[in-house]
Amino acid sequence: MLTSGLQHVAAMYAGVVAPPLIVGAAVGLSGTELTFLTGASLFTAGLATFLQTLGVWKIGAKLPFVNGVTFAGVAPMLAIVDTTENKADALPVIFGAIIVAGLLGFAAAPFFSRLVRFFPPVVTGTVITLIGVSLLPVAFGWAQGPNPTAKDYGSTTYLSLAGITLVVVLLLRRFTRGFLKQVAVLVGLVIGTLIAIPFGVTDFSPVQEADIVGFPSPFHFGAPQFALAAIISMCVVMLVSMTESTADMLALGEIVERPADEKTIAAGLRADTLGSAISPLFNGFMCSAFAQNIGLVAMTRIRSRFVVAAGGGFLVLMGLSPVAASLISVVPRPVLGGAGVVLFGSVAASGIQTLVKAGLEKDNNVLIVAVSLAVGIIPITKPDFYHAFPETAQIILDSGISTGCVAAVLLNVVFNHLGRGRDADEVTAPMEPGEEISGSASAKAAHVH
Repeated sequence: MLTSGLQHVAAMYAGVVAPPLIVGAAVGLSGTELTFLTGASLFTAGLATFLQTLGVWKIGAKLPFVNGVTFAGVAPMLAIVDTTENKADALPVIFGAIIVAGLLGFAAAPFFSRLVRFFPPVVTGTVITLIGVSLLPVAFGWAQGPNPTAKDYGSTTYLSLAGITLVVVLLLRRFTRGFLKQVAVLVGLVIGTLIAIPFGVTDFSPVQEADIVGFPSPFHFGAPQFALAAIISMCVVMLVSMTESTADMLALGEIVERPADEKTIAAGLRADTLGSAISPLFNGFMCSAFAQNIGLVAMTRIRSRFVVAAGGGFLVLMGLSPVAASLISVVPRPVLGGAGVVLFGSVAASGIQTLVKAGLEKDNNVLIVAVSLAVGIIPITKPDFYHAFPETAQIILDSGISTGCVAAVLLNVVFNHLGRGRDADEVTAPMEPGEEISGSASAKAAHVH
């Protein structure tokens, strides 16, 4: 349980610490303050993970779900920093906005969860696939190195380390059994880190400079401030986060063979939003489900929520001990990238498995998948596609998961809810001329025109 929980932490660590590092640097925090802010994010991610996995009352999906700082909030938080005259007030303004957005989201959770009937397999499969595809560029970026502006970014050394880590994970999954097979990603990260030492890529300075004990004192950066523009901005982020969390819960429910119903989604959203509302108390940011850990569950087949709760315990301990937190930060980005290819690719594969059950013998469903995937992939292939839109709109549009999810839901309503008689239409394309469909609902052959 402990090693598998640690593996979950290793899979999501970079995603948790990146937002506070980015925002903290924009505010102009010192190295010591940045370390504090990072530890606070780890601590609050652990608390949110406890809420999600163990549950309290009607709060928590009680699924193997890891929660942490959402990347969706980074852009609006940077905008808040830019528009705040006194940079010392930027973090209190951000924290105040997150508290309000979290409380409003908590109140809206049961109503938002009723939308689950609009998420049949054709929608969930598309969204799950988009989650994996959207995360893969993150792994590719890690594989190229820690600094995109450095001359050695994307060097053969970095790419080789990523490739070696990937191969190690694959070999362990193929030729080992039992416990070692289940912790293949963790072992791959350790081996990749050791191999990276002779190349001078592994940096142990975070361990040497970190304190042994450090508690994230409440409101360390000042009492929260409430600015209307900031609150509206973070409420939009909360809606995006809730949409992605709903998709993630549906994905995880399929993987662990416990489909997420309306009640489960409502409880999961309550955990997300309450965790977000509590997080600023300890100097943390908005929390949301981490899709990369869904890939780990899919790959290892370890479905116990208590394993993920153990991971939440590690996050809390690392938040209380900067030295412990710094140990995982020793793992080089290229090594994380190599493991990320397996993790994120597994999410996409799970989506494809769900699509197989979606009834793609129908024209309607083929069109839903085709258009939704195209819409969701736009921000990946053309990151500046929506540059002319207002910044608030870009928060939503630049998330391929959110846009693809909205497109899939709307198209499903149009094609499969408005005029149900059309549902029986069988697929007529794409197929080879004269090819027949076997095993269709009508048990009749349909020729392509």
